[in-house]
This record gives sequence, structure tokens and C-alpha cells, in this order.
Amino acid sequence: MQFGYWTPVFGSWLRNVDDDSTQCSWEYCRDLALRAEALGYALTLVPELYLNDIKGHSAPVLDAWAVANGLAAITSKIEILAALRPQYHQVAITAKQIATIAEISNYRFSINMVSAWWEEEARQYGISFDAHDDRYTLTREYTDVLRGFWRDTPFSYKGKYFHFENAYNEPKPKRMPLVYAGGESEVGREAITHFADKYLMHGGTLQEIESKIADMRARRARAGLSDFQGYGMAVYMIVRDTQAEADAELARITNIKDFAAYENSYKDFTDNSNLNVEISKEEYSVSNRGLRPRLVGTPQSVAEKIRAYKKAGLDLLIVQCANMKEELEYIARNVFPLL
Repeated sequence: MQFGYWTPVFGSWLRNVDDDSTQCSWEYCRDLALRAEALGYALTLVPELYLNDIKGHSAPVLDAWAVANGLAAITSKIEILAALRPQYHQVAITAKQIATIAEISNYRFSINMVSAWWEEEARQYGISFDAHDDRYTLTREYTDVLRGFWRDTPFSYKGKYFHFENAYNEPKPKRMPLVYAGGESEVGREAITHFADKYLMHGGTLQEIESKIADMRARRARAGLSDFQGYGMAVYMIVRDTQAEADAELARITNIKDFAAYENSYKDFTDNSNLNVEISKEEYSVSNRGLRPRLVGTPQSVAEKIRAYKKAGLDLLIVQCANMKEELEYIARNVFPLL
């Protein structure tokens, strides 16, 4: 099992807690990456939103691609996985940016293709927000165009959304950047089957993750494709010396003070994402259903649960926690040796 972590471009991941010392700053993200790399974390996911989904519209949030570029330059081993929403990035320019950042990072740079879900954010930034199924059609075509620019000289393409003829985009990356993607709707899973290298999932129970991996493997087989190169899951981890301490922390962070403060993003996320399970208000206390796997407990009990997920086919956990510097260190020192 590999471990990654979420770069805290929003600062805290906790919607109900104000005293988390995780900071929304380049300095914090930089120091966290260097320490996580030294501790053995294999990957950092840099999420992309222009409004703060955790603390509200008026709260600060860092630009994902500026942060990812900086991390690529200062690290030496960790994989930088930057979220990419096609609606917000002109494809030909983005192909060149990715090829350049890949070179800067010595080919440790990957992209997480996201179809986008936050309609209010799109409105505020003047971005067209298409229907759910159209967003996945765009994402698949966008990925095809990226790979075409990275592969062909000159490049020509004619699709529903893009048309290029004899276009030059140099230099080519020496290795094709990996494409990760996640989605739960029928349209989303079918699109991802054909364009992604690795499949990412929100946090889920062991049975949910087993079912999704089996489904995606079957889809790849029906399409005449080999299995995905890997399966990853988002997770919020709470690891303490005793179960009682872990349970107390879970109660603290899920004590909802004011649901109305983030009701807009909750409703927009659930309405526009076509999720196949209901998200409780408790689960929405953190992002990406991170509490659903219930990796909450002692190092021994959490490691036992992780081994079960690994047996189910999962090979990457992307961790959120609070406070991030202290918790990532505790997890690395106390959970990693048990796996």
C-alpha cells in the first residue's frame, strides 16, 4: 500500500473546527511536502478549486497549479498529482504546461482529471457549466487531445469540443504523464474506463470499494483494455494511542456548529455529482467522504483495516488529517511499520 496526502491549498480540511493550525500558505505546503517526502509518502494530490469549499466563499484558497509547479521544483522523489478541470484550462496551452512541469519534476508530475461540480464557483469565475454527462464527454475528449499533443507532430483532431489542424506543441514529454480520474455515475465510469490510467475513489466502506474495483475491472475487460495501473481512495485518518482518544477527536471534528455556513457547497456538490451513495452531514464535516472508511483508532486497528483494503485491490490511500504536519508524521512513524 502506498500513502499520499492532500496538499492543503484550502488550509484546514475541517468544516466545523476553527483552531486547526494547518495553514493556507505556500510556506506551509512547501514545508509539508519536504517533510512528507522524507517520511516516505509517495504522492501528494493538489486539489483545484478557486473558491474555498471547506471554509466558505470568502476564505482564501491557493492556486493548485502554481503550488504544484513549486512543489515539482523543490522535491526530488514524491509524485505531484495536480487536479485539472478542463473548463478552466485551455487545452493546447495546458498540454505545454504539463510537458514543461513534467520536465521540471523529472517526470514525477501527473494529472487528476476532474469533470467539475461546483456551479456557483463557475458562475463567479465566468466559466460555462455544462450538464453532468456533457462534462464527462468533454473530459474524455480533452484527455485525448492532451495525449495527441504529447505524441504527434503536427497534431490534428476534430471532435465535439475541439478542432486542431497541423498544430505544433513542442517539446514533447519524454514519458507520457499519468492520468488519474474518479467518478461514480454510469456516464462517468464509462468515460473513465477509456481515458484514465488510474482510478480514484471517494472514501468508502470495504464492501463499496470492493464493488467499485470489480466493476471498473470488468469495464476495462469489456473494452479490451488491461486493468488500471492502480486504484486509490481518499481518506481522513484519525490515529491515536488509544481508541478512546481517536473517538474523542472524531466527535470533536463532526460537531456541526452552523450547517448553513457551507450549505451552498454541500447542495451544489450533491446535486451536481451524481453520487451513488448519500453523504451524511457528519461525513461532510471533511471532504471527499474521507470519514466513510472509518480509519479511526489505534495504529494497530487502523493498520488491520488498511490490510483489508489492500486485499480488496486498493493500492493507494490519499490522506487528509489535522493538524497535517503532526498527523502525517504520527501516521508515518506508527502505521507504516505495521504494513
